[in-house]
Amino acid sequence: MTEILDLVTGVLNGKRLALARLLTLVENNAPEGQVALDQLYTHTGHAHLIGVTGSPGAGKSSLVNQIALKMRQPSADRPALTLAVVAVDPTSPFTGGAVLGDRVRMRDLAGDPGIFIRSMATRGALGGLARATANVVQVLDAAGFDVIMVETVGAGQSEVDIARLAHTTLVIEAPGMGDDIQAIKAGILEIADILVINKADYPGLESTVRALRAMLELGHPTRHHDAQSASTPLWIPPVLQTVATRAEGISELVNAIDDHARHLRETGAWQIRDRIRLQSELESLIQTELTSQWRAKIPAGLYNQTLAELESRQISPLQAAKRLTQSHLVVLEE
Repeated sequence: MTEILDLVTGVLNGKRLALARLLTLVENNAPEGQVALDQLYTHTGHAHLIGVTGSPGAGKSSLVNQIALKMRQPSADRPALTLAVVAVDPTSPFTGGAVLGDRVRMRDLAGDPGIFIRSMATRGALGGLARATANVVQVLDAAGFDVIMVETVGAGQSEVDIARLAHTTLVIEAPGMGDDIQAIKAGILEIADILVINKADYPGLESTVRALRAMLELGHPTRHHDAQSASTPLWIPPVLQTVATRAEGISELVNAIDDHARHLRETGAWQIRDRIRLQSELESLIQTELTSQWRAKIPAGLYNQTLAELESRQISPLQAAKRLTQSHLVVLEE
């Protein structure tokens, strides 16, 4: 316990080694990591959480690199910001760890004491995020970073989970990457706070811009998880163009991110998104805990018998679920 408290103190005091060690414990779902999360929670709630998602190959990592570099520079409206970048990478089939492709593209950020980069493996989780991503973000928030950027793995239609985690969601597309309607099919536009067309020097830019703007017009006034009242000013996602490899359009993109954060705070949507994120996390934890308790209580023979009857089509999945859950209640009453 003393070692964990030392790690927590180190994280709160800005010690990078303590932060890295604690993130490993949290990512591995170690009991010590859970204890540390409990200790750190009261120090969270200050960072601006930015999600970066979109099609594989759209240049998300290169764009994150440029955004971080720009935010490290002070502007007329704000001082230089400290940033943490969580790059959710595919899982290596050999080591089970993260394929560190994103870190290769973020070498420009290395050595900056105001930037911390962490790669995470999805470990089979769907939704573009690793299961421990929310906990990792919580630790980085407690560590005092002004901005935490989470880049998803680029899994296509399952990436909408990022909208439940982030205050501001950037959706990155690129010209000439296939059917423009694919973005609608993926539900991606519904979660976008800012739409970015990267690689704007590629052919087909005009048609992509036109298609995305038309889709946005069709989608209003409905927006995702804010649940704003009719009197609340509506945020209309801008469609911006960038060329990350040449740092073009980055200033306009960072200004849009700042504008969105200001809009959230002025309208009260910041608190709404925080509440929805915490509710989603709470329900997920409750589901995990109840499932664990249920599996510990249910007789193994009954479970295997029910599964066998389900497999042989003697009972339906709903009947199987009712039998097992009702028998669990009987066990609890006894």
